[in-house]
Amino acid sequence: MCSDRTSIENRSSLLTMEHIEKVFNGDVVALKDMNLQINLGDFVSLLGPSGCGKSTALRLIAGLLSPTSGSIQWSGGQSLDDLSIVFQEPTLMPWATVAKNVWLPFRLRGQSYKAVKSRILNVLSLVGLENFEDAYPRELSGGMKMRVSIARALVTNPRLILMDEPFAALDEITRLKLDNDLLELKEKIGCTVVFVTHSVFESVFLSDRIVVMAARPGRVIRELQIDAPYPRSGGFSTSVEYAEYNRTVSDALKDAMALAA
Repeated sequence: MCSDRTSIENRSSLLTMEHIEKVFNGDVVALKDMNLQINLGDFVSLLGPSGCGKSTALRLIAGLLSPTSGSIQWSGGQSLDDLSIVFQEPTLMPWATVAKNVWLPFRLRGQSYKAVKSRILNVLSLVGLENFEDAYPRELSGGMKMRVSIARALVTNPRLILMDEPFAALDEITRLKLDNDLLELKEKIGCTVVFVTHSVFESVFLSDRIVVMAARPGRVIRELQIDAPYPRSGGFSTSVEYAEYNRTVSDALKDAMALAA
């Protein structure tokens, strides 16, 4: 995994989206002239109203969709191990244990459970599930299921983790806990994250860069930098600095919604 902890300005480029357009069914323009650079060590949130193309952009980066026009360039090329994606729902196999769910990426590549078991147990420890390797999804809370999904994303040591509103369906207390846990995890492994969210508060708490998008068509209208240092304790979320960032990002989001309207 990437361990780049340099300042935002001095980070090396990981991928660049240039003049991306995505059209569905011949006339639905999901994205138009979208430009975005992701650097090693970034925590970038894509923030915007429904229909602005946040999830579409994520799926284009993941290779699940192809752009209608424009290009996505990876520094140093790309392989299957370069990225993982975490969706809003954990999408766990109900008949498999926690450990066997985390094994899935290796299984799809023909690697035996025995050969990678130590890596699976290590990543379960990272997400606080070291005592649940033999549990089944039905025995887990919603937050624990999402931890399994995150562990499955981390286990292949990707260069980039894409997260599509992973905590949106959880209650507020669990969501806040997982936001904190995600930052602690990022501090340990130094990964690059692109995070889709509708929440101004969540984007400010998690990110060092926030990309605000407008809809119809989806495109970037503003990029904001959050200069607060990591790790961000509970004290940051009650600080004057946090409130000021929230106000600035909220104003940018209002502008995005006005453009969409």
